[in-house]
Amino acid sequence: MTNFSDEFELLLRSRYPLIYIPTREEERVEVTIAQCAKKQGSRAVYIWDFVDGYQGNPNDAGFGKRNPLQALEFLEKLPASAPAIFILRDFQRFLEDVAISRQLRNLARRLKSQPKNIVIISPIISIPEDLSEVMTVLEFPLPTAAEIKIEVEKMLGATGQAIEGRLLDETVRSCQGLSIERIRRVLAKAIATRGELHSDDAELILEEKRQTIRQTQILDFYPARENISDIGGLDNLKEWLLRRGGAFSDRARQYGLPHPRGLLLVGIQGTGKSLTAKAIAHHWHLPLLRLDVGRLFAGLVGESESRTRQMIQLAEALAPCVLWIDEIDKGFGGLDGKGDSGTTSRVFGTFITWLAEKTSPVFVVATANNIQSLPPEMLRKGRFDEIFFVGLPSQEERRAIFEVHLLRLRSHIIKNYDLERLAYETPDFSGAEIEQTLIEAMHIGFSQNRDFTTDDILESASQMVPLARTAQEQIQFLQDWAAAGKARLASRYGSLSRRIQG
Repeated sequence: MTNFSDEFELLLRSRYPLIYIPTREEERVEVTIAQCAKKQGSRAVYIWDFVDGYQGNPNDAGFGKRNPLQALEFLEKLPASAPAIFILRDFQRFLEDVAISRQLRNLARRLKSQPKNIVIISPIISIPEDLSEVMTVLEFPLPTAAEIKIEVEKMLGATGQAIEGRLLDETVRSCQGLSIERIRRVLAKAIATRGELHSDDAELILEEKRQTIRQTQILDFYPARENISDIGGLDNLKEWLLRRGGAFSDRARQYGLPHPRGLLLVGIQGTGKSLTAKAIAHHWHLPLLRLDVGRLFAGLVGESESRTRQMIQLAEALAPCVLWIDEIDKGFGGLDGKGDSGTTSRVFGTFITWLAEKTSPVFVVATANNIQSLPPEMLRKGRFDEIFFVGLPSQEERRAIFEVHLLRLRSHIIKNYDLERLAYETPDFSGAEIEQTLIEAMHIGFSQNRDFTTDDILESASQMVPLARTAQEQIQFLQDWAAAGKARLASRYGSLSRRIQG
């Protein structure tokens, strides 16, 4: 909380008249403000809401009830030299009112010479254009690991349960990314279930976390069950990932290694880019968050930027984690800022700055199909650790992909399938198309009341026109781009790697 407290105290000393704090943790932020006020020479703190008016001071109790304009006029009642902080809950609902807006701007001018500050606490950012110049937005972070630890110990102390160090650390880590209120709720639920906190309660906390993330409507908490062994081929990429398996550990920090930043996977649809993102999270035992870039863009002015900051805050609170951004080229493609008042450019600017400057252990895996539409800044060194090109699988890799799927579907009779022939007969097929071929072959076998054979797979393959033929130009462009040395090859074998070596 140090950063917020320091920043807030600086704004108080600098006499910033209007401070806007977007947070759902009303209670926690008010406690923090009260502590800051105490440090600043015991400033008086007045709290107002629409239902109860002003609270805390018996002389003014109930003043300004159901009257937001009166709530602001209250400031003029106090002596000019009296230092004070005025907390206005949910006041964003009244900012569009012409009288409120005008009064706030009048006060902003007046309070520059007085030791008084107005703090608006709101769950969302909603600032009208005419107030944007006088209003300062201050982000309130989610609880840190140290704050969570204090809260967990407090709750366990109340139940009389002594908790070992490892279970305490696991519980704290599981709770990261949740608000204090949600942590209290989920811990109370866990204790009520068994009478004490148990190591199995991590799943309960995880479900609460999924719920929280779902409610943001920006990120999805994705279950990652895929293994790296489920990826057929892509040997260079797999080797790179396996080498960094322990890079998020304390041992790596002691060694002096920085946190891995992320990967950009560029290539043709259906070649295993999304599968790789899921496999990374599973292999490294990290939570997987999926970001749909389209969800960042909301209707209200300033809301898209707010959502972007919220996404970054949540990802950092859940760190270490994997942030998977699928088809980033569609979200930020064709970046010209036309028709959206420059919102896309501002959101992209916030995101790209965070990518370059982040120190938190958030491993970003972005996938892209169309490299032409990506802004050049995205491809610059320093944003990602590596850019990999994921091309069409070679014959060797197609054999490996068939083997992965058939081991999952028919492991007991895999010897009955001619993997070499299947790989040879499916040139230009992507991993997704191979999987679809097998599903079609299963339909053939099932409809005839028998198991599917190599011939069924070949028959279904002969009826499929792969993307490599329908989108030949796009694929050729991608291959030429990779061959020019713009990206590292994910595959060790294949026509492209031979072309580059030759």
